[in-house]
Amino acid sequence: MSDLSKAMSQDGASQFQEVIRQELELSVKKELEKILTTASSHEFEHTKKDLDGFRKLFHRFLQEKGPSVDWGKIQRPPEDSIQPYEKIKARGLPDNISSVLNKLVVVKLNGGLGTSMGCKGPKSLIGVRNENTFLDLTVQQIEHLNKTYNTDVPLVLMNSFNTDEDTKKILQKYNHCRVKIYTFNQSRYPRINKESLLPVAKDVSYSGENTEAWYPPGHGDIYASFYNSGLLDTFIGEGKEYIFVSNIDNLGATVDLYILNHLMNPPNGKRCEFVMEVTNKTRADVKGGTLTQYEGKLRLVEIAQVPKAHVDEFKSVSKFKIFNTNNLWISLAAVKRLQEQNAIDMEIIVNPKTLDGGLNVIQLETAVGAAIKSFENSLGINVPRSRFLPVKTTSDLLLVMSNLYSLNAGSLTMSEKREFPTVPLVKLGSSFTKVQDYLRRFESIPDMLELDHLTVSGDVTFGKNVSLKGTVIIIANHGDRIDIPPGAVLENKIVSGNLRILDH
Repeated sequence: MSDLSKAMSQDGASQFQEVIRQELELSVKKELEKILTTASSHEFEHTKKDLDGFRKLFHRFLQEKGPSVDWGKIQRPPEDSIQPYEKIKARGLPDNISSVLNKLVVVKLNGGLGTSMGCKGPKSLIGVRNENTFLDLTVQQIEHLNKTYNTDVPLVLMNSFNTDEDTKKILQKYNHCRVKIYTFNQSRYPRINKESLLPVAKDVSYSGENTEAWYPPGHGDIYASFYNSGLLDTFIGEGKEYIFVSNIDNLGATVDLYILNHLMNPPNGKRCEFVMEVTNKTRADVKGGTLTQYEGKLRLVEIAQVPKAHVDEFKSVSKFKIFNTNNLWISLAAVKRLQEQNAIDMEIIVNPKTLDGGLNVIQLETAVGAAIKSFENSLGINVPRSRFLPVKTTSDLLLVMSNLYSLNAGSLTMSEKREFPTVPLVKLGSSFTKVQDYLRRFESIPDMLELDHLTVSGDVTFGKNVSLKGTVIIIANHGDRIDIPPGAVLENKIVSGNLRILDH
């Protein structure tokens, strides 16, 4: 009697599934070994680490079933586990702030491409303000800190195989800045066929037809790849104690001295190993991950983990009032300890993709904030919205390029001339999706100090020195074009139809 039929005749389905699972793991292991044999001697070591990491993730993926949270166990976090920023700021700063800053390393997540904004290459190299890129602004901020406090705060970029080469080329321009810049690479994992669950790649190369066979496995990979790069030990050896991790496209994620002081000199004498900055949800943020109490620990719950029946409840602004900004402060010693114990537990995000040739694949990812439950004494800090200023679309880009913000030493702050501190709601239509199209449609960025809401749809262009106030809706129907003339002031206006102003 074969193993398979024996398994079926015994306790039925569950054992049958177990045999199938083991066979699948064996098949994947063989495929990965085949891929590894194609690595050259200098690629071998890191490729092996990557493929071992993938195998662990794949093993967990086969063990887990369905949404990973039991909704009945989700509770609101206890009052003291999420502190208001005002309370932390009220403690002030110690005289020795320089020695506190010298314990810090800034890490920016730099794995993403600018494709969603129609740009080639790393997203961090897109110009966002006065010709400055995301990366320029980051370097300026840290250089300003180092000069002001006479410190040595390094910048570390976590690149992916998609962004590494282009980023390294550009780093030479910062050689004379007062910031030491380090890079390390996220892992490179194989995408798997949605049907067979076997890797699509046949060898280690990632050019030509193999380009789409690999992917960077989400920013949860930071713990393993930072550890594997040797940088974690280097910084611990230099006496550094915390990393401040954030997305490079979040222009609000600057080093906050009050939060850093709270970490280094906690009021109760007990240091936090992990701090997550959260901020109040608005209607635009209903999908953001939220902090909950789960089995006695703070836990990040993402929308993908929520059982279908509870998605609306999860999105409600009244029950879950905050969301994760992905600005995180994490103890280096704790990362080392947990990584060596293999004890960092992050839920698997299954991300389905369709390759250019039409093949359906899945990629297994993890998120950096999900590890909060593995750390001791973790804390949420409810920060002002100004610390969450992500640029994901050209609508966001319009806001940060406008006079709503002023730029000082790489940091953007809301203009004092704006009477209310909320950011206007801006929705630019599909003609503006790509950065180069967007730039072509604005002769200069409009004055938006008094704007509440802007919607633009269709073929619309803006002349120089336009001013937008209140609610402005501009809709050019298909085949029509609207040119907003130079110097126009639109206040609480709806413009539609066809408006072309021709010089003669």
